[in-house]
Amino acid sequence: MAVPRERFRAASSPPRALVSIILPVHNAEPWLDECLKSVLQQDFEGSMELSVFNDASKDKSMAILEKWRVKLESSGILVVIGGHDSPYPRGVGYSKNQAIAQSSGTFLCFLDSDDMMMPQRVRLQHEAALQHPTSVFTSHGPTVIMPTWFCSRAWFTHVGPFDEGGQGVPEDLLFFYQHLRKGGGVQRVDQSLLLYRYHPLAATHSVLEATIWSHRVSFLEERVLPGWAAFTIWNAGKQGRRLYRSLSAGARRKVAAFCDVDKNKINKGFYCYEDAQERPKPHVPILHFRAAQPPFIICVKLYLGLHYSWSTVLDKERVSTMPLPSQCGGSWDQTWVEHTAE
Repeated sequence: MAVPRERFRAASSPPRALVSIILPVHNAEPWLDECLKSVLQQDFEGSMELSVFNDASKDKSMAILEKWRVKLESSGILVVIGGHDSPYPRGVGYSKNQAIAQSSGTFLCFLDSDDMMMPQRVRLQHEAALQHPTSVFTSHGPTVIMPTWFCSRAWFTHVGPFDEGGQGVPEDLLFFYQHLRKGGGVQRVDQSLLLYRYHPLAATHSVLEATIWSHRVSFLEERVLPGWAAFTIWNAGKQGRRLYRSLSAGARRKVAAFCDVDKNKINKGFYCYEDAQERPKPHVPILHFRAAQPPFIICVKLYLGLHYSWSTVLDKERVSTMPLPSQCGGSWDQTWVEHTAE
């Protein structure tokens, strides 16, 4: 859903805060106390603002927010609380956009209401952002996780707002792809900065794996494959074949081979795409990886529910095709520490 860019233009008056923490809230009662306590405990010495947008919470989230408003403001942290109480939430993208629009900081620090920041987070990410004005600052490891993002307001305005399509839309992934299209980079601060909670009520579970897969394949075809005359899919198993079937007909014709280490797959000799419209049906060779030619797309099965990932390899250099926020993995009730890096 398109959002007017004008909403996010910098105000003509000077910012009230150097850093605005952007916090969308929807029925966050079980975690909100710990989340807000982590805001209070930041060791950042510059001016800081908490911008909260309450997206039709039906629990005690608003009462908790009002309680913490007093504590935060008494410690010098500005607090702005917006929201609505309509019967249904408008979604994470809408809430983030509203929280940003009502905030004033030169820099934006994104936080989810079920997560906790380490005391050094804002300070270290602000220091990194001063050195890299067109980057977002996020976690290393297998994912680019939204609640570890930190960027300048100017860069956010340049890239554009979050998609407001609501439940089922991976608004963070879509924004991140647009960020890359605009020439943005990713940096990290090599310390633990966030305690990320992965649980059954997390908003990420509203986004279907098939939806994310579709966006990723489209981005792969848009940004990577046009520069390749041919490539090899590294994995002749279920996941590699799924990627091949998901490609457009033109992109499939660029697949020179599959490669693998499994002798049974290699001995089979080829993969036949039975559902193809072409005649004769495509027969793609299956080679040992030593006999295959780069560039490669390496398909990696991550046994974390039904989530999968891939990465691309070009001339022996790994170039991530953007693993997804919804694919952070872990057991249903697991909590762990994420890192951001410089």
